[in-house]
Amino acid sequence: MNTQRPALAVVWRMVLATLHVLKGLWTIRTRFAKLTAEERTARVHVWSREVVRILGVKLIVHGDVPAQGPALVVANHVSWLDILVMNAVQPARFVSKSDVKRWPLLGSLITGAGTLYIERENRRDAMRVVHHVAERLQANDLIAIFPEGTTGDGASLLPFHANLFQAAIAAQAPVLPVALCYVHAGTPSRHDAPTYIGDTSLVASMWATLRATDVQAVVHFGSPQRALGRDRRRWAQDVRATVGDMLRA
Repeated sequence: MNTQRPALAVVWRMVLATLHVLKGLWTIRTRFAKLTAEERTARVHVWSREVVRILGVKLIVHGDVPAQGPALVVANHVSWLDILVMNAVQPARFVSKSDVKRWPLLGSLITGAGTLYIERENRRDAMRVVHHVAERLQANDLIAIFPEGTTGDGASLLPFHANLFQAAIAAQAPVLPVALCYVHAGTPSRHDAPTYIGDTSLVASMWATLRATDVQAVVHFGSPQRALGRDRRRWAQDVRATVGDMLRA
């Protein structure tokens, strides 16, 4: 069975997605400053659901989705799609590596939506972000992180960096484990189209995703966890184990 769209259909979806991104950028630059935090969240939610639909990605959600913070949402990282998919379920303020700012179009959009950037090789910058995240958690925000620090193949987990868990400890906020995976729709079989690792370029990964007709994003929310005396390294290891269990379920 052919599970790929013809090239012309892919190009058309790319045009629609580009127009939708430009619409989002226009909204951020002309409207966001006038909106309340709740209104901005609602706009991000609607916009993200629409772009996921345009991309042809089906969305499945398991578990209880948080209606509000504070919580440090901790997810594995597979694709450039992850932020869009998670915002389509429940918008959060993301912490991301600084090179995301340079992604064509999407980088400007993600930045405008309030993403916090971190220079992972810079210890001083990491501490700055820890303090900022703790402040936002104390303000009852949902903050989302990908503690692997980079995208993986979706089949296994990289080690979890523990620095940002310190923000949850400082703010006395819970951590919410989330497992992300991309499968062939209607099956448990992992879909490789959205993966963004190694020598795969962003454009190539986008093209593969747009061409596939059966990409399904599965988002599994676990139960909130408290530190309960754990330091950040132990907590990161335990959350990694929880996310791994959810991926294998």
